[in-house]
Amino acid sequence: MSRRATPQASAPKASGRRSGPPIADVRPQPRTVHGVALTDDYAWLRAENWRDVLREPDLLAPDIRAHLEAENAWCDRMMKPTRALQRALIVEMRGRIKEDDSEPPQPDGPFLYYQRYRRGGEHPLICRRPREGSRKGRPGREQIMLDVDALAADSEFFDLGDAVHSPDHRLLAWSADGAGSELFTLRVRDLASGEDLPDRIENTSGEAIWTQDASAFVYVALDGEHRPSRVLRHRLGTPQAADELLYEESDPGVFVDIDETQSQRFLLIAAGDHETSEVRVVDLADPAGQPRLVAARKTGRQYEIEHHGDDLLILTNADGAEDFKIVTAPIDAPDPANWRELVPHVPGRLIISHLCLRGRLIRMEREDGLPRIVIRALADGSESRIAFDEESYALGLDPGFEFDTDRLRVIYASMARPTEVFDYDMATGERTLVKRQEVPSGHDPEAYTVRRIFATAPDGETVPVSLLHRRDTPLDGSAPCLLYGYGAYGSAMSAAFRTRPLSLVDRGFVYAIAHIRGGTEKGWRWYRDGKREKKSNTFTDFIAVAEMLAAEGYTARGRIVAQGGSAGGMLMGAIANMAPALFAGIVAEVPFVDVTNTILDETLPLTPMEWPEWGDPIRDAQAFRTILAYSPYDNVRAQAYPPILAMGGLTDPRVTYWEPAKWVARLRATMTGGGPILLHTNMDAGHAGSAGRFDSLKETALAYAFAITATGAGWPDA
Repeated sequence: MSRRATPQASAPKASGRRSGPPIADVRPQPRTVHGVALTDDYAWLRAENWRDVLREPDLLAPDIRAHLEAENAWCDRMMKPTRALQRALIVEMRGRIKEDDSEPPQPDGPFLYYQRYRRGGEHPLICRRPREGSRKGRPGREQIMLDVDALAADSEFFDLGDAVHSPDHRLLAWSADGAGSELFTLRVRDLASGEDLPDRIENTSGEAIWTQDASAFVYVALDGEHRPSRVLRHRLGTPQAADELLYEESDPGVFVDIDETQSQRFLLIAAGDHETSEVRVVDLADPAGQPRLVAARKTGRQYEIEHHGDDLLILTNADGAEDFKIVTAPIDAPDPANWRELVPHVPGRLIISHLCLRGRLIRMEREDGLPRIVIRALADGSESRIAFDEESYALGLDPGFEFDTDRLRVIYASMARPTEVFDYDMATGERTLVKRQEVPSGHDPEAYTVRRIFATAPDGETVPVSLLHRRDTPLDGSAPCLLYGYGAYGSAMSAAFRTRPLSLVDRGFVYAIAHIRGGTEKGWRWYRDGKREKKSNTFTDFIAVAEMLAAEGYTARGRIVAQGGSAGGMLMGAIANMAPALFAGIVAEVPFVDVTNTILDETLPLTPMEWPEWGDPIRDAQAFRTILAYSPYDNVRAQAYPPILAMGGLTDPRVTYWEPAKWVARLRATMTGGGPILLHTNMDAGHAGSAGRFDSLKETALAYAFAITATGAGWPDA
C-alpha cells in the first residue's frame, strides 16, 4: 500500500505542533493468507486486552487512549467553526421532541402498562395504572415502577434493556448496561415495596421471560467471548451460580435468543445465524419444564414459532419458499413431516412476521417495497388487509400483552407525516386513533413532498429510493442531498417519520434512502443478491442511486453527502474508494471497514456467525479474495478523497473502536488530496452511541454540521 504524503499526512504527530491531524505510528504486522501477503501498519490500535476494555474502559492502553483523544481533539478543532450551528441544530431537534411524551397504554389484566418521559428527562419512566378506573373515564393512580432517570443519574452511560412485569403483576424484571458493551445486569423489583430483591444476574443479553407462576425467569448468558450461548432459568432467591441450564450452544457461529408466544404459553429458545435457525419450546406453565425441539437445524432453513390452541403456527422458508410461507403443526408432534401449509408461498411477497391472537393469525408482509398487514380468521380462512394508499410509508404492529382480544394496535407513518397509532377492531374493521406524534415546534406535512422513485443499477435491476424534500426546494441540481444506505443482513430501511433529518430538509437538502440490495425491500432475493460473492451489488446500487439523483436534478455530483452506519459504514468505505468524486462528504457511523481482518479473526464476538453473510475467508480462499477485493481498509488507494467523518464507540462489541481508527490512519497516510478526514470516538458509549434521548442529539448535530459544511463553504484549512 502506498503511503504517499498528503496535506494531512505531512503533519507531525499529535504530541508535536498543533498544525495538523494526529498521525498514527506505523508498526507493520505482516502475514500471509491463502498465499497473499498482507501488512497491517495500524494493528497496534487494537488493544490486546479489548475484552477487558469492554467491561472496564479505563483499562485501555495509554498509547491507544492518547491517540483516540488526539483524534477527538482534532475533530473538535476542525469542527469548531460549526459550534454555533451544532448548538442551533440541537435546539431545533430538541424542539421537535415532546419532552413529556408518553406512549398509549397497553392493557394486561388489571393494569394498563406504558412508559413516559418527564420534562427534561433523558430516560423513560416505566409505569402502570389500574385498568378499571380508566374504563370508567377516571384514570387510576399512576405507579412509577422504574425511574430510569434516577437509575442513570450517576452514570456516564446507562441503557435500559428489558423491563417486563411478572404474570401475577407483583414483580418487574429489568436490565441495564452501564458501559455500552451490551453486557446487561438483570434485577428484580418488588412492585409493592419499590425495592429490588437481592437477585442480581450478571453478563446477560438483557431479556427475561417469566414462568407463569412468577417463581422464576429465563435469560441468556454471554460467554467469555461476548457471545449469547447459554439459556438459564433463575429461581428467585437463589444465587446465579445455582441457575439451571436449559440450553447451551457449542457452535460459536450460532447465537441464542429467547422469546415467548403471544399466548404466553411457551418460551421459545432460538438458535441460529443469518441463514439457518432451530427453535425449542418450553412450557411456561411448568416451572420445571424442559426444552423440546421443533425441527433440527438444516442449513438454509429458517423458521419462527407462534402458538394457537393445539397447534404451532410456523413461519418458514422450507421447501423452496424463499419469501416464506406459514404452516401448522401439532404441539405434540411438531416435526417437519407434520407441517401442513396454511398460507402459501408467493414469490415476491415477503412475509416478514406473524402473530396469533385468539381466533386470528396476523401477518406483516411486503410486496413491491410496500408493507401491509393481513388478518386471517382461523375458523374460515377469510382475510382482511390494512394498507395505505401512499407512494412510500412505514407500517408496524405493537402486539401488546394480551392474547384474547379483538384489538390490534397499528403504527403508521410516512417520511413527512408524524407517526399515528391506531387501535384496529378486527371484528368491525373500525380504526380508532389513539395517538398522533406531536412536534412541539410545529410541523406541516403539506410543506413536504414524499416520493418513491427508482434508479437503474449497472446490471439492469431497479433500485427503490424514498425521497423527502420541501415543496419549495428547487429541483434543478442546486440542492444538496443526504443519501442514506445500509444494505445488509436482510434489513429493510423503513420510510418512517424521523424528526432529525428535518433540520437538513428545512435547510434545502433532499433527504433520500437508497433501498439497495442486501436488504429485503424487494423480497428475499434482494437480500441474497447483496451478500457474499454478490456483495458488490450493494455498492454499485448505491452509486447508481447517487448518479440518478444527480441526473434527474434532485442534486448534483459533488453535492451529495453519503451516510451509513455499522454494515452501512462498510458501504460508506467502499463507495469512498470506488467513486470519491461523486460525494461532497461521507458520514460513516461505527463503520465496519476492516472487513478482511475482522472476518479472519474468529476470536471476535460476531465473526463466526458473520460467515454466512460475508463468507468464511479462513477456510475458503475464494471468499477471502472476494472480501479482500472490497474491504474498505484494504482498498484505500492513492487518490483524492472527499471529507469523511468517522464515528466510533470505545465499548462497541459489534464494530470495535479500532476499525474506524485504523481506517482513518490509513486514509491519511495514503490519500493524495481532499479531506479532511475526521474521527470522533465516543469514549463513554458503544455501538448505539449515547443512550439518552437528548445526549444523542449531540452526535447527530455533529454529523449534520459536517454535512452542511461539506456541501457549503467546506474547510479552508483542510
